[in-house]
Amino acid sequence: MSVPVAPGRWLVLGHTPALLKRRFGFTEGLRAHGDVVRVYLGMLPMYFVTTPELTHRVLVADSASFGKGAMFDKFRPFVGNGLVNSGGPFHLRQRRLVQPAFHHERIARYAEKMEIAVSRLSESWRPGEQREINEDMQALAVTIVGEALFGTEFGRTAIGEARYSIPIVIRHGMVRALSPAFVGPLLVRGNRQFDRAVRRMRAVVGKVITDWRATGADRGDLLSMLLMARDEDGEPMTDQQAYDEVVTLLSAGIETSALALAWLFHEIARHPEVERRVHEEIDQVLSGRRVTADDVPKLTYLQQVVNETLRMYPVWILMRRTLRPVRLGGVALPAGTEVTISPHALHHDPRCFPDPRRFDPDRWTPDRAKEVPRGAFIPFGAGNRMCVGNAFALTEMVVTVATIASRWRLVPVPERPLKVTFTSTAYPARLSMTAVPR
Repeated sequence: MSVPVAPGRWLVLGHTPALLKRRFGFTEGLRAHGDVVRVYLGMLPMYFVTTPELTHRVLVADSASFGKGAMFDKFRPFVGNGLVNSGGPFHLRQRRLVQPAFHHERIARYAEKMEIAVSRLSESWRPGEQREINEDMQALAVTIVGEALFGTEFGRTAIGEARYSIPIVIRHGMVRALSPAFVGPLLVRGNRQFDRAVRRMRAVVGKVITDWRATGADRGDLLSMLLMARDEDGEPMTDQQAYDEVVTLLSAGIETSALALAWLFHEIARHPEVERRVHEEIDQVLSGRRVTADDVPKLTYLQQVVNETLRMYPVWILMRRTLRPVRLGGVALPAGTEVTISPHALHHDPRCFPDPRRFDPDRWTPDRAKEVPRGAFIPFGAGNRMCVGNAFALTEMVVTVATIASRWRLVPVPERPLKVTFTSTAYPARLSMTAVPR
C-alpha cells in the first residue's frame, strides 16, 4: 500500500520548515491525507498516524512493538535516560522503582503541601493588582514539584535552578529535536542557552543527590524514596539514574501543570457560565474551609474543566520507533521506522470532538466522556508509558483552582492582550489578569 506524502516538502530540509513554521496547523492538516502519512525530518522519513484507533494500537495494544523515537534520542544526551526517554526492560525497572512515590496515600500527603503553596501565593496578591498569571503558575508549579521532590529547605537551590533552567531545556530542546543534525550547530544562541541550562541543572541536582547520600536519611520526600528504592535484585539506582529521574520529574511535572493552570484560568475568565459553575461547586463542597485531598473527587465539574483544558492545550507531538516489522493501517513498516503521533491534532479532531475549538467542559460528563474513542484523548500518554505523575498533576490542578477561585476572580487586562508562543505546545507568553476578591 502506498503512503501519501504530506505537501510542503523541501529539498534536503524535508518538512522541517513547515513543521516549525505552521506547527499545529501542519499536523492537524495531515488527517485529510490519510490514516498514515509520510513526513520527512530533513531526509529522515517518519509516519504520522492520524486516527485514535491507530494511536491506541501504537501506545497500548501493540506497545511492545514500539520503542522511543528520534526525538528522544536527541534529548537523551542532555536530560538523561529517565522514564520519559528510556524503554524496554530498563524502563520497566525504573518505573517500578519510581511508582511507589505516586501511590494514593502519598498523593494525599502532597495535596496538603500543594494547598499551603497555593495559599501562600494567593495571600500575597492585593485587590486590583495585575498579575502575570503564566509566571505565577510557573513559579507555583516549580515550588510544588520541587518541595515534593526535595523538601523545602534541603532543595531550595535546586528549586530555584529548576525555575530558571527547565523551561529553557524544554523549549530549545524541541527545536533541536525537530531540526536535521546539520542545522543544530547553526542555532547558536539557542544552543548556548540550552547547553548552559543543562550544565547548571546537572551541577545543582548532582549536589543535592551527593548531600543526601552523605546522610541517607528518609526525609519523606520523593528524592528519599528514589534513592532508598531497590529493584527485584536488591539494587538501588545509581547517582546517574537518580539524576535522570529527578530531571524527568521536574521537566514533566513543572511544564504540564503550569501551562494547564495558566490556560485554565484564561478559559474560565473567557466563559462566565463556566466561572459561575466552578465557583458554585467550590463554595458548596468547601463551605469556606481549605481544600483537602478528600475534596478532589467531589469537585466533579472542576475536574471536567481540567480535562477540557488538557484537551485544548496538550503537547504537540510524540515519537515512537518500531522494534520489529509492524503493519499499521495497511502500511507495512520495517523495524527501525519512526512513527509519530500528535496529541494536539487528535484532541482537535472534529470526528471525536465536535466543534473542537470551543471550550466545553460538558464534553466530560460521564455519559459524553464514555463516547470518546480510545486513543482520542491522551494528555498524559497511554499504556505502560503513561506519565507516572498524572494523578499528582491532576490533584495539583484541582487543588490550585479550588484554593484560588474560593478567594479570587481573575479578570483579563484589556489593554494587555494575551501573547502566545509555540514550541512543544502553546505557551501563554503573557497572560495579564487582575486579581478581584470574591
